[in-house]
Formats: sequence, C-alpha cells, structure tokens
Amino acid sequence: MKDSSNPESLVTLACQHCEQENYGEAMVALDQAIAIDPHYPPAWNHRGNVFSMMQRYAEALGAYERAVTLKPEYHQAWFNRGLLFAEMGAYGNAIESYGKAIALERDPLYLHAKEDIWLKKKLVQV
Repeated sequence: MKDSSNPESLVTLACQHCEQENYGEAMVALDQAIAIDPHYPPAWNHRGNVFSMMQRYAEALGAYERAVTLKPEYHQAWFNRGLLFAEMGAYGNAIESYGKAIALERDPLYLHAKEDIWLKKKLVQV
C-alpha cells in the first residue's frame, strides 16, 4: 500500500496511473499531494503533464507555471512547458522554455527538442 501522506509517494502513484492512462486517478493522487504540500513543485509539474495528456492545455500551462514559480531552477518543468508550447504551435514560447531548461541542465533531450522546433517551423512555413 502506498503512503498517502507523502507527496512524493502520491506523485509516484500518479505516474503509475498515467502509464495505464488512468488520468482521473492520476489527478486524484496529485490533488492529494498538493493538498498535503502546495509548495511541492513535482506535483505541479506532473499535474501539468496529466492535463497535457488530456489536451487541457490552459490548465497544463497553469500547472507548469506554478511549478517554475515555486522552483525557478526546475529544468524538467521548463522542458515540459516547452513541449506543451510546441504541441500548441507556439514555437517562440517553446524555444524560450527550452532555452531556460538548457541553461539549467544541458540534457541532450532538451537540446534536440529545441533544434526540432526549427524543423517544425520550416514545415509550417512551406
């Protein structure tokens, strides 16, 4: 049985629900994590991920914004914010978010995602 009094355990549980595409259950676990500690950035970041998977982009963006406001050096949330903007076709905002993620952590995945924007922009302009 998972520890439902620990935000970290609840985020892990939410991720397990997401793997099974049980987004409602994932959101319940994340809401519980946030109720325990509203200043826990991973809960907000993963909440953004769940909203993004549900194509509820405005709510996803709000959750990512909360995560990076709470922890400005949280590179994963900046990256996920960039993925969201890229999905929405807001490429300038995506590049800005990826840039912030890369400035914090030079992860090859982040670098590739940023470079992929240029390809997408060229495809859109054709």
